[in-house]
Amino acid sequence: MSYTVVALGGNALLRGGEGSIEDQRDTIQQTVPHFVDLHERGHELVFTHGNGPQVGQLLLQNEESTSAAEKPLDVLGAESQAQIGYLLQQQLREDLGETPATVITQTRVEADDSAFDEPTKRIGPFYDEDEADEKEFAVKEDTDGDGNVGYRRVVPSPQPVEIIETERIQTLVETGKPVISVGGGGVPVVEDGDGLTGVEAVIDKDRAAQVLATDIGADEFLVLTDVEAVYQNFGTEDEERLDELTTEEASELLESGEFGEGSMAPKVEACIEFVENGGDRAIITKPETATEALDGETGTKVVPADE
Repeated sequence: MSYTVVALGGNALLRGGEGSIEDQRDTIQQTVPHFVDLHERGHELVFTHGNGPQVGQLLLQNEESTSAAEKPLDVLGAESQAQIGYLLQQQLREDLGETPATVITQTRVEADDSAFDEPTKRIGPFYDEDEADEKEFAVKEDTDGDGNVGYRRVVPSPQPVEIIETERIQTLVETGKPVISVGGGGVPVVEDGDGLTGVEAVIDKDRAAQVLATDIGADEFLVLTDVEAVYQNFGTEDEERLDELTTEEASELLESGEFGEGSMAPKVEACIEFVENGGDRAIITKPETATEALDGETGTKVVPADE
């Protein structure tokens, strides 16, 4: 069997609008048809996805509710996985003719990960300075899409170590049906004796998707974002499209600071890790060009250093 792990970026789930369920349905209706050809070619598809806007909405509801008990971030992450999985399931069944399964996924992290000492992951709504001063959680300055400066909550972003439900996910994939898992990077948990305890953190979705792709023995790792390929000197007069990179070349560019932290850098890191751990190739492109990218016609391909 040929397994392809498809990591859906935020633009594949929500573009513009107010973030309503109808907005999300509309975006998903535009995204899912791009995978019909892959499915018909025999690719066994495992979808992972982001959950930033959805968790942001849940956090805002948490803060503004005066009648409901506040829920911790790990529980909100699980809620968002179910919400997005449900919407994707409906569209995948309609377009692919298959009934997929959503797995509410836990991702184990180390309790002593240094990320817990220095929260950096910005989540939730923007606050002005007075509002930020009143918050009981850590906040840091951030800039929105219009260039306005404000403050947002920050939480740890530890490295994913293990996808707890890997064995179950692999069993489902082997049935030939699409699987949706590791939403938002998975619910972060740490070992607590014989059990697992959720923690207040957000795991990078692309890094967690890579761990899953490696552990189930996927052949290909498809990272979908809002650009068709990766560029060197992006946004400048010297911008250069990168069609293929060896893991060595990608690592050198990464170490030089070529890719933006929190945007393209984690995607490139995840691709390098996947290929270095035995994957055939990893590709970064956008949903609209997924088939062409797998055919080698577009996108940025990361391949082993000895190719």
